[in-house]
Amino acid sequence: IMLLTDPEIESSLLISSDEGATYQKYRLNFYIQSLLFHPKQEDWILAYSQDQKLYSSAEFGRRWQLIQEGVVPNRFYWSVMGSNKEPDLVHLEARTVDGHSHYLTCRMQNCTEANRNKPFPGYIDPDSLIVQDDYVFVQLTSGGRPHYYVSYRRNAFAQMKLPKYALPKDMHVISTDENQVFAAVQEWNQNDTYNLYISDTRGVYFTLALENVQSSRGPEGNVMIDLYEVAGIKGMFLANKKIDNQVKTFITYNKGRDWRLLQAPDTDLRGDPVHCLLPYCSLHLHLKVSENPYTSGIIASKDTAPSIIVASGNIGSELSDTDISMFVSSDAGNTWRQIFEEEHSVLYLDQGGVLVAMKHTSLPIRHLWLSFDEGRSWSKYSFTSIPLFVDGVLGEPGEETLIMTVFGHFSHRSEWQLVKVDYKSIFDRRCAEEDYRPWQLHSQGEACIMGAKRIYKKRKSERKCMQGKYAGAMESKPCVCTEADFDCDYGYERHSNGQCLPAFWFNPSSLSKDCSLGQSYLNSTGYRKVVSNNCTDGVREQYTAKPQKCPGKAPRGLRIVTADGKLTAEQGHNVTLMVQLEEGDVQRTLIQVDFGDGIAVSYVNLSSMEDGIKHVYQNVGIFRVTVQVDNSLGSDSAVLYLHVTCPLEHVHLSLPFVTTKNKEVNATAVLWPSQVGTLTYVWWYGNNTEPLITLEGSISFRFTSEGMNTITVQVSAGNAILQDTKTIAVYEEFRSLRLSFSPNLDDYNPDIPEWRRDIGRVIKKSLVEATGVPGQHILVAVLPGLPTTAELFVLPYKDPVGENKRSADDLEQISELLIHKLNQNSVHFELKPGVQVLVHAAHLTAAPLVDLTPTHSGSAMLMLLSVVFVGLAVFVIYKFKRKIPGINAYAQMQNEKEQEMISPVSHSESRPSVPQTELRRPGQLIDEKVESQLIGE
Repeated sequence: IMLLTDPEIESSLLISSDEGATYQKYRLNFYIQSLLFHPKQEDWILAYSQDQKLYSSAEFGRRWQLIQEGVVPNRFYWSVMGSNKEPDLVHLEARTVDGHSHYLTCRMQNCTEANRNKPFPGYIDPDSLIVQDDYVFVQLTSGGRPHYYVSYRRNAFAQMKLPKYALPKDMHVISTDENQVFAAVQEWNQNDTYNLYISDTRGVYFTLALENVQSSRGPEGNVMIDLYEVAGIKGMFLANKKIDNQVKTFITYNKGRDWRLLQAPDTDLRGDPVHCLLPYCSLHLHLKVSENPYTSGIIASKDTAPSIIVASGNIGSELSDTDISMFVSSDAGNTWRQIFEEEHSVLYLDQGGVLVAMKHTSLPIRHLWLSFDEGRSWSKYSFTSIPLFVDGVLGEPGEETLIMTVFGHFSHRSEWQLVKVDYKSIFDRRCAEEDYRPWQLHSQGEACIMGAKRIYKKRKSERKCMQGKYAGAMESKPCVCTEADFDCDYGYERHSNGQCLPAFWFNPSSLSKDCSLGQSYLNSTGYRKVVSNNCTDGVREQYTAKPQKCPGKAPRGLRIVTADGKLTAEQGHNVTLMVQLEEGDVQRTLIQVDFGDGIAVSYVNLSSMEDGIKHVYQNVGIFRVTVQVDNSLGSDSAVLYLHVTCPLEHVHLSLPFVTTKNKEVNATAVLWPSQVGTLTYVWWYGNNTEPLITLEGSISFRFTSEGMNTITVQVSAGNAILQDTKTIAVYEEFRSLRLSFSPNLDDYNPDIPEWRRDIGRVIKKSLVEATGVPGQHILVAVLPGLPTTAELFVLPYKDPVGENKRSADDLEQISELLIHKLNQNSVHFELKPGVQVLVHAAHLTAAPLVDLTPTHSGSAMLMLLSVVFVGLAVFVIYKFKRKIPGINAYAQMQNEKEQEMISPVSHSESRPSVPQTELRRPGQLIDEKVESQLIGE
């Protein structure tokens, strides 16, 4: 016996080896959320902790060992004997740190990294691993669609094949009994119904068994399918199918090959005739099984009572949640009898020889009902002297049990009361051979069920003897095979005349597509025998797939695709290409693949390419991949256009810091790395709410008003989108000054954007302190590269009280003041204790910012000429044909956040030298080609 302590108090196990007489406490260093005992080895246990770790114990919980971290809840399984050689093998689904899931197997006591296996290559969809009997199922979503894979007897995984246009969006494995998979699939056009599909032995090829089965959501959101597998009779199912918004109950005896409605009872509980004519009226049952182990469901059957089914339901044209009665069948669903007009819980005792019924009610009760003749007659018994609110009924385990326990409470405030009911005193003897009669399983008189006649032993209804151990089927004889023993094969559909004919999407000759001349394959007749059907002879030979020689075929339906279905690959990484051929001899075939980058390979047959062709592209671009297949009968070719990209890491926006109103501005998005494949650029500038989308990395535009403007570019490369934003000042006139620094600054310049931003802020502060000029007039941008230089802009400014902005004379005065202070070495800052940096003036532009167009007034022209002549006495006129490095910098703007920029210039690269005597005319823009070249260098 094992007891778990309350985790809120402590984490321990109490273990008893003497049926609870004594207990030994074992403390745990983890909190148990669930336990999974081995089906064969009683001392082997898996424990799942609250922090998603899986532990194992081979000593009934006395010692524990960590198996794996990050295990998905309820996705861990013990090995199944027969399918796995190692009984201590554990199957589990584990999550990686980035949220992906993968399927792992390892030994319970030796689950190290080196000893873990990964049976399914790559990742799987989260919470999708199922290990059941001989089958393992996983799901993998690609292209927006789920794909399901199955491994039979732990062999390699194969993709499950549903009809081509089923297009499933959800799947539930219902049963894996007798080497066959029964699955419920919700297709693309279904919302509250599922289609039932049944597979071949390997679980790969699925055919439709029943459409539009009703489904519902459980209390925890889990999907519940209205399908019930009758215990004790293999191949027998009940299902609630939705037809024209009416839900009706159907039954099958051959695993979905044939379905029919349930015949309603001839009389009701009072013996009055029931007028219910098929197919307009029938019996409908509720098929939900109770999730509470202490209350029976609304339908029940037992392996040891193969002919008895008890269920709640109603008679009419459809299933109803009102007017519910209880019904019983003692001949495996052929005929039914009404036993109660209200819902009852029914318990099987003595191998179904005794049925115990207890009313479903919220009121206290003191009676129960017993039947010894399979529900034909019922006797009333009192099981307590005081009425009891019944919470549940529990049958004692064991094949010969005649004991049940009723538990409940006498009042809502009282503790639980347990009432033990022992029925042994009812029987005075054990059953002998003469107390039994033979009963033959049948379906509406047809005795051949699943290819055999099965005769069971049933106790005679008038004999009240105790059955004891169940004897099972008395006799089973195979039947001669008929068409009814065969279902339609994959790709075939049953038509109104009963024939299985190919579906419109299915090409029967495709079965031989992996076939070579001289070999043979199984050519389907359109039929396959229902799995576990035991019929012999008859039409078996006629309907069974036959070996057939592979015909010689010219290549047809050639395709080349990437292994992951994508049309992109990454530069310098392996891309796997798969060559697929719809039909044609796979042997003696020459395959030539040209990767489009000057490299080509040849293969002699498709079998040598089963794992795909791996290739590494060294350059980015769009490559034309061609494949040519030739054999002696013909040829075929296919083309794939593959986009090879490099991950985009950085983007920064290059544009002038200051520009002239109504003057064309060029902006360029500079990428790192510079070659990343096909890109899309999205631009926002000014007050535009609609972006401009281009395939080029640069645009031109104009600003019509003065002030600060932002420009944003987004660069889209595949799934990656990077963005940069810059601010540009727009004025009619300004002054520009190049700054240089004492050489010691270069020793501390790491040449990264963050450093330049902080230094620019310090320089501006020093200038304001030294000159008293308001900070709104000053814009400082430290340029990339060495030696360290900066650009100082003197800007006009409109003060808050509404005065006009400063005139050209004002700007000139400010400029002269700045130059004066700079020349006096008055501008300096402390980089770190003991390190003083001096700021020097390199040059100042002398001309106001004007446009030399005929539309300007004569006074403007005179002013321009006078300024130019004055400037000749002091400076050299400069037409700006040099390369100016460091165009991309951090600019400090008034009332704007400092914008980060990524510089492609490394610290080790040298910059073209800049003569410190050169002038630049205000507003003159840098040629974009020159700028791009500088950035590239």
